[in-house]
Amino acid sequence: MPIYQCEPWRRLHFRHGASPPEVRIPTDDTDAFELNPAHSWIYNKLLIAQSQGLECGLHDVAPLRYPVFCKPVVNLKDMGVGSQLLFSERDYHENCGVGYFWMKLLTGEHISTDFAVIKGEIAWCRHTLGIPDVAGTFDYWVIEERSRPRLERYCCEWIRSNLRDYTGMLNIETIGGRIIEAHLRFSDQWPDLYGRRWLDAVVRLYHRGTWDLIDSERAEGYSVVLFGPHGQTYAYPHPDTVATHEETVGISSIQLTFFEDKPLEAHAMPPGGFRLAVINCFNLGVGLRVRAALAQDFGLQAAAYRRRTSPASLSANALKS
Repeated sequence: MPIYQCEPWRRLHFRHGASPPEVRIPTDDTDAFELNPAHSWIYNKLLIAQSQGLECGLHDVAPLRYPVFCKPVVNLKDMGVGSQLLFSERDYHENCGVGYFWMKLLTGEHISTDFAVIKGEIAWCRHTLGIPDVAGTFDYWVIEERSRPRLERYCCEWIRSNLRDYTGMLNIETIGGRIIEAHLRFSDQWPDLYGRRWLDAVVRLYHRGTWDLIDSERAEGYSVVLFGPHGQTYAYPHPDTVATHEETVGISSIQLTFFEDKPLEAHAMPPGGFRLAVINCFNLGVGLRVRAALAQDFGLQAAAYRRRTSPASLSANALKS
């Protein structure tokens, strides 16, 4: 199946699909950038901010007020790496260097939205609310059943103005109703929570340029993340143990999100923790219980995976979110 997937633990979402060999569907930003040269400009985050009239500037133009958020202009892999808050002019001079830009600090809900787009018009969308944890991590994501009319109108107008000839999947991340990042792909962490017919509709979108999904299986879902402390090695639990957890009623999938045979430094992880697993489920309570069980399988105590950083890191992350 020509769905480009570089993370082996997420290939389980695409193993049952089929499509013509000429259809190319990216799920990774590097592939999406290369497959869509006419629209690859959206990976320039400074342009994203400027397209909305947000206060922003390159590293050589100092902000007029603080705090601001600083991040790489373009980062196609592990896109949150290198991002940080700047609280003062000193922070700006020390941390906002070549290749970085700053923008107005946005507050409010962090939403990830997947859109099916046909020639710049929205044919389908689904919103996911991120529940922040410490230092750049998320405790879990809520794949919402409901619509968000105001956010949809804002994104619809932005897509119509900036991607009028684009057809395909599009992911947009927003904070407080304003766009912080856009991706020429869908979110590959939870496609199993969109319904059994959803992936086939995506294939037809790329093959025929149409969207015909009857979204009758839409239901609220959750993507629960297990982090462990940095600086220690981890081994996978026994496959039978993981399979037993996955067979729990309410669990859709479990992904072990690291390479057991690679050194820690080969993994790009947020400062708040080392991501061990993702549990996709339709019952949050069940997902949290399975996460706690998996933590024990990894040899972690509750304090080890729930409190991974200092209170200062938590405060900074709360301000960011």
